[in-house]
Amino acid sequence: MVFISDVATWLANNIFGVPTFLLMLIVLAGHLLQKSPVEKVISGTIKAGVGFLIINAGSSVISTSLTSFTNVWSEVFGLQAASYVDRTDFTADFGSTVALIMLFGFLINVILARFTKFKYIYLTGHMMWWVSLIFTGVIVNVYPDVSKTVLICVLSPVMGIYWTLQPALTQKYVSKVTGGNDVALAHTVGIGAWLSGLCGNLFAKNKKDSESLKFPKGLSFLRDNNVITGLVMILFFIVATAIVIVKNTESGAALMATSGDQSFMIYGIVQSLTFVAGIAVVLAGVKMFIGEIVPAFRGISSKVVPNAIPALDCPILFTYAPNATIIGFFGAFLGSIIWMGILGVTAGYVFVPSMIVLFFHGATAGILGNSTGGVKGAFLGGLIIGTIVALGQWLCITYLIDATIPATAAWAGDTDQFILAPIITAIGRLLKSIFNI
Repeated sequence: MVFISDVATWLANNIFGVPTFLLMLIVLAGHLLQKSPVEKVISGTIKAGVGFLIINAGSSVISTSLTSFTNVWSEVFGLQAASYVDRTDFTADFGSTVALIMLFGFLINVILARFTKFKYIYLTGHMMWWVSLIFTGVIVNVYPDVSKTVLICVLSPVMGIYWTLQPALTQKYVSKVTGGNDVALAHTVGIGAWLSGLCGNLFAKNKKDSESLKFPKGLSFLRDNNVITGLVMILFFIVATAIVIVKNTESGAALMATSGDQSFMIYGIVQSLTFVAGIAVVLAGVKMFIGEIVPAFRGISSKVVPNAIPALDCPILFTYAPNATIIGFFGAFLGSIIWMGILGVTAGYVFVPSMIVLFFHGATAGILGNSTGGVKGAFLGGLIIGTIVALGQWLCITYLIDATIPATAAWAGDTDQFILAPIITAIGRLLKSIFNI
């Protein structure tokens, strides 16, 4: 068992935990199985890795720039993140267990793809880690004495089934966005995005596609996604900063002092434009990455899993509907603001949303909502994500994961994790009733 655990940990740290290397290996294997020319094998493998790293670099830029956005709006509403603390030994104690859950869960995903009609191979490695970790925390929270063997035997098939069915659930809408079945979505926004696509049908009649928005001639520059996104982000930041200045609190002054000798307003404008630059970088990386992963995957499809479809991270969709990407994000942002107030008044819970989650999840939901309901569907999709994230965070941190890793759930908890957490809790209680007699 120790040897298997060590091997699984190595695989998690060096293969599954390094998505760039994992995806390069997949592209390499695909080309080798197709007996591609040497030059194509080399260029395709390298370009896939470079494209994926470009996506990561853009995502990092987006995440960093959103930190200032989060801080200034938290100050506007007088919110501070609650002092939730993870169990100090949790990751060290259960890290190898989570690695084994990932390994066996992925193998189950491949087996299911091989022998069922669900041909999706889940390839978003970092999401595999986080969902496995969060669900481990949920079960341990309700059943602290659960053995690691039981955890692995129970969660591995649960993860394998989820990683197989989640792309299948959203594919109806993803194929409408991409115009085919070459790729699928592998992300923990899956159930929320599916719900957004479903609810978008409410506006299917006379829908106006977000990508067909037309502007008066004098405002035609707003058709440029970089321009409109930059203007909206700058507006949001200026409004928030003005409110902070008027409130004139000690914490507000400390926040504005973080820009150093530079005006906080100028600093915010630069961060807003940095956010836009990050999106542009992500879209460039997606174009390069998809151009290599899809052709290479045909080799794997024909040899290992016939007709396999690669299920990939959510930024692969952004380039198909950039307007819906932003509309969905703003819908999620507005929804989170509404729920800040509701939860604060009714439950005494301080909800400080992760702008990273709101952007990537809201944008994806917006794209699928737009596929069925146009602009209104995209905005509703974002509102749905804001609602799920707010209520899910409150429920999980307060009741379902409070004794294990509540801090991790606060910033790493995602839409599907929050939706499925009550089911995982029920599984934990069932295990406790069976093994803890």
